[in-house]
Amino acid sequence: MFKTIADPADCEVRSVIRFLNAKKVKPAEIHRQLVEIYGENVMTDGMVRKWVRQFNVGRTNVHDEARSGRPSVVNDGLVAKVNEKIRENRRFTIRIHFDEFPQTSKTVLHDIVTNR
Repeated sequence: MFKTIADPADCEVRSVIRFLNAKKVKPAEIHRQLVEIYGENVMTDGMVRKWVRQFNVGRTNVHDEARSGRPSVVNDGLVAKVNEKIRENRRFTIRIHFDEFPQTSKTVLHDIVTNR
């Protein structure tokens, strides 16, 4: 039995796909080998096939392409300010914090409080 690798980087998995595809390994076999080493949640068979198609048409980069979109409003300064407010009042609510930080949505505040 092989040693499994937990939480691989996406580019690592794509590099393996690119390598095996260059050796003419079929997508189904690539997926089977990925699952064997990285576990069930590594990548779906359909995504393996998508990456094989992209490599076959000439893609060489295994990293994510830059995307345009809204930049995150969460930064270390905001997290520090929210943490300071929580220390001031341990019986806080998201609503109270929303009043303190009106430029930040309740969803973002909830994310900061629960995940950071």
